[in-house]
Amino acid sequence: MMGLHMMGDVPFRTIYIHGLVRDEKGQKMSKSRGNVIDPLELIDSFGADALRFTICALTGPGRDVKLGASRVQDYRGFVTKLWNAARFCEMNGMQPDAGFDPGSVKLPLSRWLLAETNNAIREATEALEAYRFDEYAAAGYRFVWNTFCDWFLEFAKPLFAEGADPAAAAEIRSVGAYVLGQILRLLHPAIPFVTEELWDRFGYGEPCSLIGTAWPSAVAVPGAEQAREELDWVVRLITLVRSVRAEMNVPPSKPSPVLLQGVSAEGLGRVDRWLDAIKRLARASEVFALTGDIPRESAQAVLDDVTIVLPLAGLIDVAVERARLAKERDKLAVDAKKTAQKLANADFVSRAPDEVVAENRERLAAAESEIARLQAALARLG
Repeated sequence: MMGLHMMGDVPFRTIYIHGLVRDEKGQKMSKSRGNVIDPLELIDSFGADALRFTICALTGPGRDVKLGASRVQDYRGFVTKLWNAARFCEMNGMQPDAGFDPGSVKLPLSRWLLAETNNAIREATEALEAYRFDEYAAAGYRFVWNTFCDWFLEFAKPLFAEGADPAAAAEIRSVGAYVLGQILRLLHPAIPFVTEELWDRFGYGEPCSLIGTAWPSAVAVPGAEQAREELDWVVRLITLVRSVRAEMNVPPSKPSPVLLQGVSAEGLGRVDRWLDAIKRLARASEVFALTGDIPRESAQAVLDDVTIVLPLAGLIDVAVERARLAKERDKLAVDAKKTAQKLANADFVSRAPDEVVAENRERLAAAESEIARLQAALARLG
C-alpha cells in the first residue's frame, strides 16, 4: 500500500516465503527459552558470507531452518576453502587472460573441468529459477569443494613443478583462472563479500564490478564427453582405493599395490596417462593388470567391469582387521535394534517430543548405513 501511495507501483513482483527459522534442535526461538540467535553475533564470529550461505543451504520448500552456531561454523569452512583455493591459484600464476578461448583447450583435464563447470552453472541456474536455494548452494558447494579443489587443483599440481611441459602448464593456468572467475560469479548472490574481494584482487574487472557482471553461461567444449568419461573413471578409481584403504586401516605411510583384474586396453591407457596422479592420490606403490589368481589376504572393490585388488599382506594383520570390523558391526547392530524397537513403540512415538523422535530416526538411519559399510568391508576381505 505504501509503495502504491508513494511510488505509484507495488514494491515487489515476487515474494518468497520461507520456513520458520528455529534453533539447531528444531525448537521455536523465544526469549523465555533463552534460545534466540542474534544474527549479528553469528556475523561477528563467522562472517556475513558464512551466515548467508548457511541460510541458503538450509532453506528448502516446506522445511523449517534449524540454525545454530555449529552449522554456520561448518559453512565458514567452505568460504575458507574457496579463499585458500584462490590463494593457491594466485601463487601458481593463474591470472585472468582476456584472450582465453575455452573452445581452444586441448588437455583432457581442461576439457573435463570446463564440462563440469557447464554442469554446475546449469544446476545452479535451474535451482535459482525454481527458488530452490538449498539446491543452488549444494551445486556450488559440490563444484568448488569436490571438483575444483579436491580434484582439479590436485591433478594440476604436477604441471606447476619444474620441468613440466610449459604449454600444458600455460593452458592449465588459463583454464584455472577462467573457472575461478566463473565460480565467483556463480557464488556472488550467496557469498558477496569474499567473491567481490577475490574478483577485485585477481583483476577480473573494475573494482566492485562483480555485482553488475553477467551471470555465467555454458561454453562449447570440444571433446568434453570423452574427457569426462576418462577423468570420471580415474576419479572413481582413486576414490575406491582410498575408501578400501580407510576401511582396512592401512596406514597412509604405507603405499599399497593396486591390481586391476579384467581391465581393458582402454582402461590401461587411462592408468598409464594418469599413473603419477593415481600413485600420489591413492597412495599406490604400483598399478598394473592382474592376469592370474587374486592373491590371498587381499581386499577387493568393483569399478564398472574391473575388479580392483589391494594385497594387504605385510600392510595390516588381516585376521585382526576382520575381527575388528565384525566387532564394530555387531555392536552397532545391537544399538540399532534397540533404537528400532523404541521407534516401533507407538506410546514412545506419540508422547516423546518431535525432536527426540527425529533424533532417534536419524540415529537408526546412520547406524544402518554404517552397518552396511562394515559388512561391505568384511566382504572385501573375503
